Amino acid sequence: MKIKQAAFISSFADVKKCPPPEKPEFAFIGRSNVGKSSLINMLTNSKKLAKTSVTPGKTQTINHFLINEAWYLVDLPGYGYASVSRSTRQGFGKMIEDYVLKRENLSCLFILIDSRLVPQKIDLSFIGWVGDKGVPMVIIFTKADKLSKGELQKNINQFKKRLQEDWDELPLMITSSSKTKAGKEEVLICIEDAIKLGE
Repeated sequence: MKIKQAAFISSFADVKKCPPPEKPEFAFIGRSNVGKSSLINMLTNSKKLAKTSVTPGKTQTINHFLINEAWYLVDLPGYGYASVSRSTRQGFGKMIEDYVLKRENLSCLFILIDSRLVPQKIDLSFIGWVGDKGVPMVIIFTKADKLSKGELQKNINQFKKRLQEDWDELPLMITSSSKTKAGKEEVLICIEDAIKLGE
């Protein structure tokens, strides 16, 4: 699949105000500063489509981008930051939970993990919650260019080991770098396959 067109459509803090659920959606989520916006810009061959920031918690809304006039790419707020509501049962924020559970045209949730870190409790908890709800997901390890191949594989294996404590079958995992464009084709193939499956 090639992305020929990408346009910003809307930015809302309420799931009910999102665009009509008539096209498949592929949402990207992760802890604050994991590289969501950079990955979206890399996938869409754009430097400015999604706003990047060094300040954690910059994305506070659900941002829709229309791709090839056929499907939506969705940038979700980061979880696990101070600004996210702690009163929510799982602590991921009402907006995030509402979107993940109620958005009927969500085809796949891409969960981004910083490949430089040891397994984080909030990431494992979020992945477990999404799995319990039966939402289709793919895990993307970001910032792969920041590590040697050996360190990268060691961290990914450590993450897999932690997940295998609770999972019989692990979700699909992709390694990416917005700098080297690693993982771009794999992510686009995932999206293309899901669209075909839903036709």
